[in-house]
Amino acid sequence: MKKCKKTKRIIVTISFVLLIVYGIYWAFFDIQRIDGQEFLSESTSPDGRYTVTAYLNNGGATTDYAVLCTATDNETGRERNIYWNYKCEKAEIEWVDEDTAIIVINGVELDVMKDKYDWRTQ
Repeated sequence: MKKCKKTKRIIVTISFVLLIVYGIYWAFFDIQRIDGQEFLSESTSPDGRYTVTAYLNNGGATTDYAVLCTATDNETGRERNIYWNYKCEKAEIEWVDEDTAIIVINGVELDVMKDKYDWRTQ
């Protein structure tokens, strides 16, 4: 009986720690929760499948501007944040070629539906 209570206590403790760790990750490191503020530009892939939209985000008086880019798969409607850069006010977007979903945003090369760039982890 004592072993069962100890096991339950360990499970509850581990669950609580994991919840705290996930909460910190979600609040400070997950760029998927960031919304764009001011529209900057939009670029559609040469084949028309993907659209990348750039937004300028203003953090207020104590922080600099940041650029957020979202990629949308026009066939499925799936959208995800792929680029988040601080101390940046513009987005130069260029598709690498017509056959791949590779894009260059401000010199950073990304696969539109797989990669992401977050200045905090670079």
